[in-house]
Parts: sequence; structure tokens; C-alpha cells
Amino acid sequence: MPILDGAANVAGAIETIESHLHPEPSFDVAKHPMPTGREEIWRFSPLKALRPLLAEGDVLSGLDWAGDLPAGVEMRTIPAAEARERAIEPPVDRIAAIAAQRTGDAVYMSVPAEAVIAEPIVFTATGTGAQAAESFVVDFGRHSRATLVLHFEGSAQYAAKYDFRVADGAEINLVYVNDWAEDAVHGAQISVQVGRDARVRTIHTSLGGKAIRIAERASFAGPGGSVEQFGLYFVNAGQHVEHRMFVDHNAPHTKSNVDYRGALQGKGAHSVWIGDVLIRKVALQIETYESNKNLVLTDGCQADSVPNLEIETGEIAGAGHSSTTGRFDDTQLFYLMSRGISEDEARRLIVHGFFNDIIRRIGVPAIEQRLLAQVERELELVHGSTATKAHE
Repeated sequence: MPILDGAANVAGAIETIESHLHPEPSFDVAKHPMPTGREEIWRFSPLKALRPLLAEGDVLSGLDWAGDLPAGVEMRTIPAAEARERAIEPPVDRIAAIAAQRTGDAVYMSVPAEAVIAEPIVFTATGTGAQAAESFVVDFGRHSRATLVLHFEGSAQYAAKYDFRVADGAEINLVYVNDWAEDAVHGAQISVQVGRDARVRTIHTSLGGKAIRIAERASFAGPGGSVEQFGLYFVNAGQHVEHRMFVDHNAPHTKSNVDYRGALQGKGAHSVWIGDVLIRKVALQIETYESNKNLVLTDGCQADSVPNLEIETGEIAGAGHSSTTGRFDDTQLFYLMSRGISEDEARRLIVHGFFNDIIRRIGVPAIEQRLLAQVERELELVHGSTATKAHE
């Protein structure tokens, strides 16, 4: 049984994955029943909050997009049927299937082969408070170099499906900034295909919204490819942030590295990180590592972290994973305070250091400074409470 329907078969996607972690992809919404919360892929998700993204209905408009295109880069609308044909893979959950079903015209972007785009391509997508659905397909040509930043803001109930095809030898940075209003609900599937000897780095930040559920998936179209996936999230009281990662090592001599970090504060703050790496029989001499770290700043938070490795061959260069959840490191606090730094300031420095390793990888100074300022604002919400609760 083929793993794909309605989309080009990616190299190495050679068999259906018989696993409860990997429902069969399909554009047919009927093959993605309304979840009950008992399903493995939905058991952590707040279905009541996500309900607007799960319902069938009429075609919806997209968000309001603004940005400038560099010379040579093409961006246009295409029919939804064409977006399906250009997709890397069909939807793997109901939110993505609904996004594809309720998309009118999709967005298509193309970066030509050999193009070297010196400045980041930055687009801001603004929600206007309504339901929205979109499909977005991007092709990066052979040996191209580019950084694409997608910045989301405003309020919306937004379902989306994104496909990024990175051709052989390209070096691409993809940056997603979820800076939603407090009542926004966002669910998306992001599929990245890495070409032969290509290098891809994704950075995903989630600092706003009521409920966010992102499924980010990576696969390879040939040997020698490399993907790095970094992320940070700051979860406040009553907020749900869920990142579901999947790396499919379906080609030999490929590499992947996943590093996601989160901080939680306030009653009902809930983060979910699912990290899954599949190493197929054909994936000889691959290297992979995935890590998730959560820093709990107050009582009343919940951080669910589940790393998975599925290994079908023993002929690999290396594979591992780690997951940690805890409060402030007493040793770090003591070290800083012994040098005359107040306890509150020491806690701020530790959180900034915790996130800086991720933020500095973005490579876009304006975005980096904005995120650092947002982290500082988040810390101001809990200033004074961490000092009394961190050692309880």
C-alpha cells in the first residue's frame, strides 16, 4: 500500500508505516475521523479549544499577508487542486485535512536554482479574528541559498498546511514566529523535504495564542541531506502549546538534530512536545539526536515530553534522545548570587541563557531582538512569584 495519495511519491517513502504514531496520510477528511481524545495522536490536545479547526464547512479566506519579494523570487496564488499535486505528502491529521479542504486559492512561492538571497525573505500574516484556512507550497531550487521568515500575529482560528521542497545542494533557513493574540487558535502541518546534500534549518517560536498544535515533519529525497530543527516556547496560564516532530530517515548518510526548549508559568500552562525519529532499513550510516528541555517557573504547570526512536537497521552512525523537565538549577542560582546578583535577576539570566542558544541561531537580528524582548515581557508576568515558589 503506498504511503502517499494525491502527491508525488518522495524518494524513499517506500512502505506504509504500521504504527499508531503514524496514521496513514490522506487528503480525504473521512479518513481522519473527528478525534475523541483517546487516540494516541490526540490524547494531549485540548479538543474543545481546537474544535473550530476540526469542523468541515465552506471554503475560508486566508490571513492578511504583507512582505517584499526579492528579485527573482516568484509568489502567486494557485488552485487548491494544484497545491495538492505539488504537496510533499497528504495531511497526517484532521486539522491539516480540513485546512486543505477549506482552502480556496493556495499560495505558491519559488526560489530559482543557484539563487543566493542575501537578505531574509520576511512575511507577516495577520489574523482578523475570523476563521481562516490556507495551503502554502514553497520550492527552493538546486543550490539556492535563502532564509524565509513567516511571522504570525493577530487573532484567528487558523488551520494550515505548509510544504517546503528543498532541492539538491540548497541551504535554507525556515523561521516561524507564532506571535498570536491571546485568544488565537492555530493548528498546522509543516512538511519539509530535504534534497541530496541539502542543508535545512528550521526554527519555530511559540510565544502567543490560546491553543497551538503544530506537526512538523521532515523527510529526505536523497542521501547526504541534513536537517536541524530548533524551537522555543513560553507557555502562560491557561495556554496550550503542542509541537509534534517527526523525522523520517528514508535515505542513507543523512543527519538530523532536534532541540526544543520551553518555559512554563501560571496555573493551567500546558506544553506538549512529541519527538519521533524513524530510521528505515535503507537509512544506513545516519546520525540523529533529539532533545527537549522544559523549565517550570511556577506551580500549576504541566509539561508533557515524549521522545521516540524507531530503528529498523543497526547500521547507523549514531542515534539518541533526551528529555528533561525541572525547576531552576540551584547550582546556577548559587553561583550567580554568590557574585552579588539578586535572586530575581539571577533567575532572569538563567531563563535568557536557556533560550539564547536557540534565538542566536535565527540569524535575523531584528527577529532575535524582538524575541529577546518578548521573553523579558513574559518574565515580568511572573517576576516576584518565581522567587518564592522555585524552591518549594
